[in-house]
Amino acid sequence: MVEVKFHDIGEGMTEGEVVSYLVKVGDSVKVDQPLVEMQTDKMVAEIPSPTAGIVKKIHFSEGSTISIGQVILEIDDGKEESLSSSPEKEVSAGLLTPEKKEVQPLSQTTKIPPKRVIAAPHTRRIAREHDVNIEQVVGSGPAGRVTDEDIFRVVREREEKVDTRFAEMESSLLLRSTDEKVIADHTVPFSGIRKQIAIKMTESLARIPHVTHFDEVDLTNLLELREELKEAGENVSVVAFFLKAIAITLKEFPLFNAQLDEEKNVIRLLNDYHIGLATNTDKGLLVPVLREVDKKSIKDIHEEMKTLTKKAQEHKLSVGEMKGGTFTISNVGPLGGIAATPIINHPQTSIIAFHKTKRTPVVTENDEIAIRSIMTMSLSFDHRIIDGADAVMFTNRFIALMEQPKTILLYLR
Repeated sequence: MVEVKFHDIGEGMTEGEVVSYLVKVGDSVKVDQPLVEMQTDKMVAEIPSPTAGIVKKIHFSEGSTISIGQVILEIDDGKEESLSSSPEKEVSAGLLTPEKKEVQPLSQTTKIPPKRVIAAPHTRRIAREHDVNIEQVVGSGPAGRVTDEDIFRVVREREEKVDTRFAEMESSLLLRSTDEKVIADHTVPFSGIRKQIAIKMTESLARIPHVTHFDEVDLTNLLELREELKEAGENVSVVAFFLKAIAITLKEFPLFNAQLDEEKNVIRLLNDYHIGLATNTDKGLLVPVLREVDKKSIKDIHEEMKTLTKKAQEHKLSVGEMKGGTFTISNVGPLGGIAATPIINHPQTSIIAFHKTKRTPVVTENDEIAIRSIMTMSLSFDHRIIDGADAVMFTNRFIALMEQPKTILLYLR
């Protein structure tokens, strides 16, 4: 009998939701045949069969939330060895469980040597600030190194336990204080994508001192250029122009396309320009990444953006299509709103949000009143490495490209 377990198929993932089973008890399956669809960290992934055989038992119903390492289902592979006599038979959807070694009990005179913890001074400081015993933390880095994320994981787990205890106490007190029947309100599951978003946003706000700079840009000339292209048979999204202009601006202001390495006390200026596009879906915010935007034409950017947006809305993005972003944009203009304070996608250093475009009376250089298409935007940045003046110069450069969009042709490859 082979146990198919839920293994970690995404960075930092701790749990997933059973979306649907692709087999039922009694079905014959082949090696690598998809068995179940799991909602993981911002994606739906199929778990393949590690062996050929017959499905004997399914442990969870659809809609259940399970943790890493739990057995999803069991497959009879036709071999007689029992799980107890053959620990190597325990299989986790593509991963083999290492053979367990018998541990001899310690005698009363045996001394346990102190544990040697590998961790950077910065990580140790974070542990002290959060009252975490670093010797009890399991490191996920090379050679068992304890990382910042390991400490934050322990803090999150501790807070979840505290929240559970308080909820139980509150519920008990409520039941003792009244004889009235308690009627539960309608609830929405706090799991899957929504929970992962909460974890990421909390971590980002806790680690990065956010500052947001607001500005306006006149899109009149860009919208007119887009109409000209439409008449010529080329329908290109305004956001494609935004992405190209952002890539140009990032090259001139590299701190906005960087990562802060706190352990080594360096700022890494990145040579790749992989821009994440925040996309609204029925299950939460997803951020597919458009790679090497600086090397692509506006038409190529438009086509790739359409493809990734569709995959995001259909929950078909792969892990690779959401990793490696160096900067993020959020286009909320179609939904409305004139301003916001977007949260940076750690470990990036900045994010920009584009808001509603309105027809607005503007005083021209000739002191005349003209009706122009004005869009507001919000740029949040990491104030540890980026100053307010840098943010103003960044948006000024982007505004110049948008208000004279034909100059972008000079940067096409």
